[in-house]
Amino acid sequence: MTEASLDFNHRPKPPTAAEAINALIDAALVAENGTRARREYLGGSRLGDPCARRLQYEFLDVPRDPDTGFSGQTLRVFAVGHVFEDLAIGWLRRAGFDLRTRSRSGEQFGFSVAAGRVQGHIDGVVVAAPASAQSVVAVPALWECKSANARNWKEIVRRGVAAAKPIYAAQVALYQAYMGLTEAPALFTAVNKDTAELHHELVPFDGALAQATSDKAVRVLQACDAGEWLPRIAAEPDHPECARCPWRTRCWS
Repeated sequence: MTEASLDFNHRPKPPTAAEAINALIDAALVAENGTRARREYLGGSRLGDPCARRLQYEFLDVPRDPDTGFSGQTLRVFAVGHVFEDLAIGWLRRAGFDLRTRSRSGEQFGFSVAAGRVQGHIDGVVVAAPASAQSVVAVPALWECKSANARNWKEIVRRGVAAAKPIYAAQVALYQAYMGLTEAPALFTAVNKDTAELHHELVPFDGALAQATSDKAVRVLQACDAGEWLPRIAAEPDHPECARCPWRTRCWS
């Protein structure tokens, strides 16, 4: 036994106030999230995911790999995204846009198809624009809002949503189709979470993308019903889409 191992005065370093409080908050958020009823449908916002097998895992509620569940920090990120969406709604309304987010009964606008097994809930519909914007924003228009860190936000601004975030473009196209909002371009708003900068993009309806996204949903449901797994997105588990997938070990074992 070495002298270093005879340090009887050594004590584990106690957590800082921040560490202790954050641990409590994270534990509460994770516990709360664990009590939520599982979603028994394919969400329209997820159908742009490039991996159809991952959508199967989600739909069938297949257990994730160990230690890949949503952390408290991730759940806080989700919550912050909702806050930015609410702020953007208020800002647009103050600017004179008639932006509707709920029906008269208080329900969020959305759609349900395939016997309820494919559903989507939209952020809102612009039904009127202020006079100075009427030549730019046609109505009624689907409104979709996303918040992003500075790097991703700048990429959306530089390349456009379809190229920078195909999953968002697929969501917009599908929602336009099922909500019957195909005549006017959708209004896509991106909020920079780091600087509060705003980006607004008009997204014309892409019928081919909407159809392809809807067809993917059908393939996923049919494969699930048949007890079959759709092909993996890649030939190797080190592919970027696989490396960050919470079902990576299960999928490749």
